[in-house]
Amino acid sequence: MFSKILIANRGEIACRVAATARRLGVRTVAVCSDVDAHAKHVALCDEVVNLGGAAPKDSYLKWQAIIDAARATGAQAVHPGYGFLSENEAFADACTQAGLVFIGPPSSAILAMGLKAESKQLMEKAGVPLVPGYHGSNQDPVLLKAEAERIGYPVLIKASAGGGGKGMRAVDKAEDFEAALASCKREAINSFGSDAVLIEKYVQRPRHIEIQVFCDTHGNGVYLFERDCSVQRRHQKVLEEAPAPGLSPEMRQQMGLAAVAAARAVNYVGAGTVEFIVEQRDDPSAAPGRPKQASTPSGGSEPHEVGSVGGNKPVMNFFFMEMNTRLQVEHPVTEAITGLDLVEWQLRVASGEPLPLKQDELRMHGHAIEARICAENPDKQFLPATGTLRVYRKPDASAFTHGAVRVDDGVRPGDTISPYYDSMIAKLIVHGDTREQALARLDVALAQTHIVGVANNVQFLRHVVRSPSFAQAQLDTALIPREAAVLFKQEPLGLALAAAAAVSQTLHDEAQQAGSDPFSRRDGWRSHGEFVRRFAFVFGGETVQAQLRYAHDGALALTVGEGETAVTGPLVWRVTGAGLEVAFNGQRTELRVDWQGETAHVFAAQGATQIVEIDLLAHAGEAASEGGRLTAPMPGKVVSFAVKAGDSVKKGQALAVLEAMKMEHTIAAPGDGQVAELLYAPGDQVAEGAELIKLTPA
Repeated sequence: MFSKILIANRGEIACRVAATARRLGVRTVAVCSDVDAHAKHVALCDEVVNLGGAAPKDSYLKWQAIIDAARATGAQAVHPGYGFLSENEAFADACTQAGLVFIGPPSSAILAMGLKAESKQLMEKAGVPLVPGYHGSNQDPVLLKAEAERIGYPVLIKASAGGGGKGMRAVDKAEDFEAALASCKREAINSFGSDAVLIEKYVQRPRHIEIQVFCDTHGNGVYLFERDCSVQRRHQKVLEEAPAPGLSPEMRQQMGLAAVAAARAVNYVGAGTVEFIVEQRDDPSAAPGRPKQASTPSGGSEPHEVGSVGGNKPVMNFFFMEMNTRLQVEHPVTEAITGLDLVEWQLRVASGEPLPLKQDELRMHGHAIEARICAENPDKQFLPATGTLRVYRKPDASAFTHGAVRVDDGVRPGDTISPYYDSMIAKLIVHGDTREQALARLDVALAQTHIVGVANNVQFLRHVVRSPSFAQAQLDTALIPREAAVLFKQEPLGLALAAAAAVSQTLHDEAQQAGSDPFSRRDGWRSHGEFVRRFAFVFGGETVQAQLRYAHDGALALTVGEGETAVTGPLVWRVTGAGLEVAFNGQRTELRVDWQGETAHVFAAQGATQIVEIDLLAHAGEAASEGGRLTAPMPGKVVSFAVKAGDSVKKGQALAVLEAMKMEHTIAAPGDGQVAELLYAPGDQVAEGAELIKLTPA
């Protein structure tokens, strides 16, 4: 075993590796950028080397500086984590040449699996099932169109060197092929420096199921079962679970053996993931109660077809998609069902030890689900967000069975989510004896996850977990658009309870500040009679009035809203260990309220919401609107403007493009008007909230 390793990464994966290394008595060296100098992963390691600037190209991608840091600190090996340099064969080679152990596969395996077309040719020779398609080097458009017709529409055009959904186009009919090919090639050359494409059959109702494999330098290879990663947005995973629901033991074994064969084909060493696309189709010929026999693996591009018991379940064919030559983000669900530490396995294999267990010694226990908590706004097409974690409250692990809830993160309260790196805040992992138990635990754990200061997807994740499709394990990569009606723009608490929570917390805060002096309090105390106190809120974009009446006996009555829709009733609140218990409008709810300026962030078991309290005195006489301000939703770079000063614009018209967090975001007109002034030029860096365009409303 190594005595010291360098972790060439940041965030939660660097913290994850450091935790296992410390348990094994291995000292660790962290690397960091200037903005990460005080990050959590730095604090968890024994030594740190600052690599420089904030952007990855100026820090975490400077592989020569990382190698120099490893040698200077006496590290014997480098763990690349995932992302950054983890699948860079040149970096792996450079580590070896510098006398360092690269904790990952040999560079030849990384290279072999790095290009989609070449890797699929290798898999075909190894007998791993492939989606019917064309993976050749001849890129003549006429040939490519002929191959598409041979395969049969719909087809998928994919950039050979692509990833993350870039350079990918689905084509339903022949007359659309040429335009889609040209578009795909343009995006591929801009993103990857190569316009080579491959063409595959477009799989209907696809599931994304991947196999965790592990190989050592002694010729041993095993699979540690599967993970279902079908729930995705923008071709990126949202929820992952193990084992895959509805997968028969026969199909699990077939996929596992195919994955090990794929790893052996490139002489793989260490942890890797073989990803399969799984086609689901109805099998009208299957008699109810009788499983359809699995076909014998035949190699080449023939699918492995396995049926399920019961005539109402689909037959599934699986096809090789790609291999990730590193540890995956979702590896904790595999650890949860196997009871193993995959990072420990990585360190042992890299130091020359054989695999700790053989295939027949591996067992699965229960069900695990991982939710990726990200700084983003799902209701705005998952727009990435930045900001400071004013509140970061994690689930109380002591309230669950030991090991049932785990949080992997690389942040602490007060840390900043910057625009330079991935938007993931944390990974929430739950384990249960059954999938139903794991789902229930995940919902409770998400309810106990409170984040204030940066937009996040916690409530969206709860909506997914509760959606009919996910709850009933009707999984495919179209689950999110299919369930859009129950996933987006949902208000779980409602105006009445949100206003009651904000008023109750205001009264509690005032009582805390004023102490026991009744004449210093704003609670309406009077020696006789009744007192009315007025509030104003903004909720759901609408301004709402509320009145709080203090009776002589101290009772409170709250009215929220006006006219026929107003809600009136007694308001009762008390302090609890978890926050406040509020009773209003027939509901008694335990909740927490965290203020950020005038915004009350309300968290309850049934969900979370926000309501803005308006200080009536401070806002007296202010204009109702600022006019036309168009601001940057996050720090970034101005890519282009689609208008110029003097142009008339319509509501929803694209005005500018901003690049942030590796993505482009379109800024649209909030209403009709005329452009008065462009305040920046293309290429300028702008801060969050910076006004980009002055717009005169129509």
